[in-house]
Amino acid sequence: MTHILITRPEGKGAALAQQLEQAGYQASLFPVLKISYLTPSSTELSPLINADKIIFISQDAVTALAQLKPTINTKAQYYAVGQQTADTVYEVFGVRAALPKQHDSEGLLALKSLAEVEGSNIVLVKGQAGRPDIAKTLKERGAFLNNCVVYKREPISAEKTNWTDHWQSLKVQGIVITSNAAVDAIFNNLTEQQLQWLQQCRFYVASERIAAYLQQQQVSSANIHIAAGASDTAMFSCIKQQGSKMSEQSKPVTADNKTPAKTAAPSNKKEPAHATGTTNKKQKISKIAVLALVISLIVACGVGYEFYQKLNAGKAQNVAVNELKEENALLSQELQALKSAQSNLQQALFNSEQKVAAALNESAESNQQQLKAALQQAQQQGASLNPQEVTSLQRMAEFKLWAEKDYQGASAVLKRLDALLSEHPGTVAVRQAITQDIQTLDSLKPIPTEAIYLKLNSVLSNIDNLAFNAVNIPQEATEIEKNALSEDVSDWQQNLSNSWNKLVDSFITIRQHEGVAIEPLLTDQERHLINQRIKLNVTQAQDALMSKQASIYFSAISEAKRLVNEYFKQDDEATKVVINALTSLEKEPLNFNPEVNLQSTQQVKEWAQ
Repeated sequence: MTHILITRPEGKGAALAQQLEQAGYQASLFPVLKISYLTPSSTELSPLINADKIIFISQDAVTALAQLKPTINTKAQYYAVGQQTADTVYEVFGVRAALPKQHDSEGLLALKSLAEVEGSNIVLVKGQAGRPDIAKTLKERGAFLNNCVVYKREPISAEKTNWTDHWQSLKVQGIVITSNAAVDAIFNNLTEQQLQWLQQCRFYVASERIAAYLQQQQVSSANIHIAAGASDTAMFSCIKQQGSKMSEQSKPVTADNKTPAKTAAPSNKKEPAHATGTTNKKQKISKIAVLALVISLIVACGVGYEFYQKLNAGKAQNVAVNELKEENALLSQELQALKSAQSNLQQALFNSEQKVAAALNESAESNQQQLKAALQQAQQQGASLNPQEVTSLQRMAEFKLWAEKDYQGASAVLKRLDALLSEHPGTVAVRQAITQDIQTLDSLKPIPTEAIYLKLNSVLSNIDNLAFNAVNIPQEATEIEKNALSEDVSDWQQNLSNSWNKLVDSFITIRQHEGVAIEPLLTDQERHLINQRIKLNVTQAQDALMSKQASIYFSAISEAKRLVNEYFKQDDEATKVVINALTSLEKEPLNFNPEVNLQSTQQVKEWAQ
């Protein structure tokens, strides 16, 4: 008989053991783990209030969360990894949980409703250090994931080395494992002999994840059988499918009992003919007599034994008949007692049913009266409108408009006020004023401060790339010696004139150059100062933008544009880009403080009075 060991935690596996015993197996319950429920903080439980999807890893997770009685979003979609977990969700919360065909992490993640979860609030109800793949994959898909750890698995405090010795003495052949924690509890701190014995056993696991983890303990894949889930039905089906193979392997190999008869070797000795014949005749006579005597004795013993058996059988039959009569009498007495007890129970049940029916009728009447009173109170409250509530909403809208400059927030508050007044008559004039104010606030488009700031930053980074204007000065001509003195005495008048011209040239000199470009008439320090002035103006425009000072902003942009037009080449591409950007920035409508007057303020005051 195949001996199966069930290692599930205490309180689980009894149904599986019963199924195995009915199918002809020997089943033993031996928990290696204990479940301890945890108490998460209110911060850890708060994501359940706004959860879009709630995933339960195991039935222990469902039971542990139910004991905490947290506030859960009633519209959330529930998920379960296995069938037992889904059944527990329905028993505890009364909701059908989505269940994958493949009862493991991979099957759960393959569901279509979990394929696109970007922006969804998902809560994973689990135990400590369990199912990391689910959390990792859902985060990669863009979900906002929160782990709610409600229990932990701990090895049972016992000598682990004694487990395997005890199992070996029981001749255990198969072991049921439903978690990686159970694998750790079994395989930690073992001797070499114990490990070798465990590696020869057959393991029935709940998923491929556990099978892969079990192979890390050097267990052959041929000895690992994967069930369709952790439920008792799935485990029983897996064990039953492998049962025939195990029984065939356990049958001893029988040898053929037929052995060829040995042929006696012929004797070479020859005896005299007359002596041989006489001896054989005597032997034949004696053997026949003895055989006849033995047969007669056997027959006589058989007849005597049969007679003795019949005699004893008759006596035993009489005794059994008497015992049956006595038992029948006792059973009839007990039956009468049961009938009387049944009649008493029926009478008590009838009386209790009447009491329950009367109590239900009283409770129904009381509930109907309470409902009527609640409906009347609600109708009275709905018919009267609280002026203080209307006034407070109007003041909130004014605060958002004037103090916070939040036009969209003020519009939202007025819309809420309009929805409140729509349920009551006599508020048409107030609602018309509110509608006009909502249209005015919605028409105020917010100033794109960030976009303008980035444009200014782009202009600031391009200033160093601008090219200054180049001034062309003619090249100095080669000096011609016109005032050279002559050595001839007769040319004294000309020499006097030339001497006068040289004297004049020493005070005033005019030189000519021929068409060679020179550097601009600005030093490096002056060019640096011009660039810094432009940058200072652009930075000033950024500060004015953030502080909402429109006049300073436009003045700074105008000055920066003037400097670019004055000192830099207008036909250069970088200069064109900067001038175009500054021109566009000059046209930005920076109306930081628009004049808005709420017409509904006066209407609400008049209505409240």
